[in-house]
Parts: sequence; structure tokens; C-alpha cells
Amino acid sequence: MSAPTAAAPSKSQVFLRRLLSTVVLWTVVVAAMFSGNRLISDGVFVLLVAFLALAGLVEFYGLVEKRGLACFKISGVVAGLLLMVGTFLNVTGHLGTTGSPARVNDFETGFLILFVLGLCIRQLVSKSNAAVGLTAIATTLLGLMYVPWLLNFIQKINFFPFAPGSPADAADAGKFFLLYFILITKFSDMGAYAIGSLIGRHKMIPRISPAKTWEGFAGAILVSTGASLAFVHFFGAKMVGMNYLHAIILGVILSITAVIGDLIESLFKREAGVKDSGALFPGIGGILDLLDSLLFNAPIMYLYLRHILTHP
Repeated sequence: MSAPTAAAPSKSQVFLRRLLSTVVLWTVVVAAMFSGNRLISDGVFVLLVAFLALAGLVEFYGLVEKRGLACFKISGVVAGLLLMVGTFLNVTGHLGTTGSPARVNDFETGFLILFVLGLCIRQLVSKSNAAVGLTAIATTLLGLMYVPWLLNFIQKINFFPFAPGSPADAADAGKFFLLYFILITKFSDMGAYAIGSLIGRHKMIPRISPAKTWEGFAGAILVSTGASLAFVHFFGAKMVGMNYLHAIILGVILSITAVIGDLIESLFKREAGVKDSGALFPGIGGILDLLDSLLFNAPIMYLYLRHILTHP
């Protein structure tokens, strides 16, 4: 006699699990960021983003392997760690005298060039996978770009070098922008899930993500924009250049790209034939399920901060 199968959790149970996992994780992040001790805040920050990047990268390469494609997993993971640490040392001024955006961008560009060259050389001397070398190079590079490189923009936001003459509390301004960006993105996720579960009827792209609806998409925009306005109302004075107009623009943009980022990861999972990228977080899944909406939002937030909010 077979054992009875466990009943699938309801939508409300899934939502509460997601909410609890999200709140617990990001509470730890925020507590470390605003601890007041730079050694603690910077140390916990770099350890956390490095862990997220490496765990997410391992999950991505796992999806690649489940798809039956070749990749240089070890090379990609080692390079991901070096990229994250190298960017941290640059944005914090430990390499050179300044953590200017140009210097950090030059480091990352040079690193990616050397990484591609290294992959090609590795394939030249390889005797075991000559028939899949192009695939292995492409998938390994995509993993590095998709997870560590995009996640690096979170470091650039947190340690953004505000110009002299900015408000007196500008030393913490980067942290507030980072907290803002995370909250708005996650409110987009929760708005999409809550509204989509309640009134969702019209499917967006059922061949990729059957659960996503246009009603949920609208909910993501509304909830994210409302959260953006609320955050700026209470903390706008600590965010250089921010006002209600920027809050509306960013609320809309970040909510849309959060949904797109979620769909992109869903595409990867569907190709690999899995529902979740992992099972680390109850109600969420794996690291990539946690990061999917953040990855493409991070560069958008950074570019908006650099070229619009703080542009001379």
C-alpha cells in the first residue's frame, strides 16, 4: 500500500512562505548594512553578495547540465568569485585611491575580456570536449554575465561615490538607494503574486510561465509604484536627487523589468524541465528564484542613479 501524497499548499500558504522567507533574509541584510560598524556592514555585505552570486551561478550551471549542454562549471564559479571580490575591492577604494565608476567599469571590462580569452585557451588545450567547445564557452560566459556581473551592480549602488557637496548624510545614501531598490523590486513580486492569485484571468505567456497573468502584471506596477512613493515620502531626504516624480518613474520601470527578469528565469527553468532552480528558501525555491527580479533591475537602478539622479 503506497503512502498518501502530501496535499499541495494553497496559494495563501505559498504567499505567506514567500513573504516570510523574503522578510527574514532581507532583514538580515538591512541589519548588517545599517549596523554602524563598517567592518561588520562591509564584511557581511560582501560575504552575502558573494554567496548569492556563487550559489546562483552553481544553480545556473545546474540548469545548463539538466538541459544536456556543456559548460566549464569550475572555471565559471572561480571567475565569478574573483569578479565579485575584485569589484568590491575597487568600489571600496582598496585597489587604487578611488572607487570611481569609470575605474570599476574598466576593471570589469578587462576581467570579462580575460575570461573569454581564458575560456578559448582552455578549449584549445582540451582533448575531451572538442565537439561542444563553442557551447561550453557560450554557456559558461552567459552564467558569469547573468549572475555575478549583474549582481555586481548591487555593490555599485551600495558604495556609490557621491560628489563632494552632497548632503551631510550622503555616506549612507547608497545604502538607502540599495534598500529602496530591493524593496520596490520585491513589492513588485508580491503585488504580481497577490493580485494575480486573486483576480488573475488572462495569461501573459503561458508557454513559459502558466501562472503569470496580465492582472498580476498590473498589480506589480501599482504595488511597486505605491511602495516607491511611500519610501520616498519617509526617506527621500536621505536619497540624493530623489523626488516624487522619480519615485513614480522608477516604480513603473523597476516593476516592469522585475516581471521580465522573472520571466527570463522561468524560460531557463522550463528549458531545463524544472519548477524551481533549487529548494533553499521555503515558498520561493532556489537562489535564482530569489534573485531573478533583482538581477536586471540592479543595473537599471544604478544607471538611473548615476546618469539621472546625480548627473551634474
